[in-house]
Amino acid sequence: MQPNESRPTEARFHVTEVRVKLTDDPRNKLRAYASVTIDDAFVVRDLKIIEGSKGPFVAMPSRKLADHCARCHHKNHLRAAYCNQCGTRLDPDRAPKDERGRARLHADLAHPINSQTRIEVHKAVVRAYVEELEAAQQAGAAYRPKSFDDFDAISDMIDEQYLEDLERRQEERERRQKLGSRIEVTLAPPGAEPTPDAAPESALRAQPSRNGHESGRHGPLAADGH
Repeated sequence: MQPNESRPTEARFHVTEVRVKLTDDPRNKLRAYASVTIDDAFVVRDLKIIEGSKGPFVAMPSRKLADHCARCHHKNHLRAAYCNQCGTRLDPDRAPKDERGRARLHADLAHPINSQTRIEVHKAVVRAYVEELEAAQQAGAAYRPKSFDDFDAISDMIDEQYLEDLERRQEERERRQKLGSRIEVTLAPPGAEPTPDAAPESALRAQPSRNGHESGRHGPLAADGH
């Protein structure tokens, strides 16, 4: 391989678990929902398995795109024909278009950023989907779909102490940054312009000392007692 030839990109993670939940209506093109666990550490949920003309394909989790009404500035989905707040008729062609000229009504919440990763995710999810179909056919009426409830339980277990510790660390970092900037001002070379945080030298000399006198005008008691 020549030095300037591009090598195929390899997926830098492993799909360690895929859960598939079949939909109830077999006539629906949306055949199942799936969750993907990456490296036993990160879960991506709400992937959709849709039956296409060439077989099942995997759609990434997404959200509906919206815009604001020109009259009342209320947010409406791009599919909406009228504003949900004031009833103004909305432009049906206001949705942005993709490179094929199709209206972009959704935006991915998570998605692969290279073809190899997309292929690996697709293969893992479709393989799990086929296995779930076979399990459902074998179990018959006794089939029970997979559950994602344990993921919800993990999401609900928010450790308040952990969040407080994160906030404390952030405050400590900010304090150190401020302290570091003050040290840089103190060690600034002669002739450098003082910053607003740096106190003028005359103000430092005018500060009262502990015995009530201004420092610089009267120093500590002399050795002769005067």
